[in-house]
Amino acid sequence: MRGLSLFRKTPFSLPLRTISLALFCTSNSNTKVNIFDRQLKRKHRDRAAWLMPSHDPLLHTVADNLLDRLQDCKKTFPTALCLGGSLQTITRSIRDRGAIEKLIVMDASFDMLQACKNASNNHDIETVYLVGDEEFLPIKESSVDLVISCLGLHWTNDLPGAMIQSRLALKPDGLFLAAILGGETLKELRIACTLAQMEREGGISPRVSPLAQVRDAGNLLTRAGFTLPGVDVDEYIVKYESALELIEHLRAMGETNALSQMNSILKKDTALATAAIYDSMFSAEDGTVPATFQVIYMTGWREHPSQQKAKRRGSATISFKDIQNHFGSQS
Repeated sequence: MRGLSLFRKTPFSLPLRTISLALFCTSNSNTKVNIFDRQLKRKHRDRAAWLMPSHDPLLHTVADNLLDRLQDCKKTFPTALCLGGSLQTITRSIRDRGAIEKLIVMDASFDMLQACKNASNNHDIETVYLVGDEEFLPIKESSVDLVISCLGLHWTNDLPGAMIQSRLALKPDGLFLAAILGGETLKELRIACTLAQMEREGGISPRVSPLAQVRDAGNLLTRAGFTLPGVDVDEYIVKYESALELIEHLRAMGETNALSQMNSILKKDTALATAAIYDSMFSAEDGTVPATFQVIYMTGWREHPSQQKAKRRGSATISFKDIQNHFGSQS
């Protein structure tokens, strides 16, 4: 029986920056590299469909915080598209938010869609279940008012491309809401696994999937063509009885490693060493071990003439120097 205690660190807002996105765009004119094995990830989600508990404190908290952004909008969203990730949690929590009349639920895993359908309580919302891939979105352009992805897009090989497709699926003035895991996620497990591999195997190979860094999130939205971009970051500390319980939880969420170039299954003695190092380095006084989950929340809109826009450079009719002189003379 899992006993999880969830602690939330103080959230902070992120100023948007312009930086290189080579890490996320995995193709160019000469080559295409798949970081993640999408078929393996689909199998992980097939398994998670039957392992996922009816109420997961972490998934519920992330989904609730993501959907809270709808409360800040006066606009309604009659047609919504929900992409992968924690589908069950989103579909259970979306009632009475955004005035949604039709919900399209899409995932690459048929089993996940079936489990989501079985658990659905949105009898007053027309719901369509669709097998599809976020990397090749089978949605007509300008057909939905809202796109939601809660903890799913970080497994795409071309994150900007997936976000561009989401924007194109939106009607003008449509809203994009996404939550992805950030680079600080599972930092304790990364450290323990690296030390165990160096000790037991004399070298290291990636065992925890690469994730987007916080500093990249704003430029991801801008590159995808969204207007009025917004980024927030939360860190959640989940306490487990042991490192092995953490791995069980990752399996139940469908969040285990899916790297294309991953070596064979981790050796048993290395896995045991990882668990032992994790417990010895990070265990708390009460015997539990913490795991960090960094969640990056992203908000963006499809362009519409009614939206606020920055004034054209040089269009100001008064200078800061004049303002300074005016108030300076009054003092």
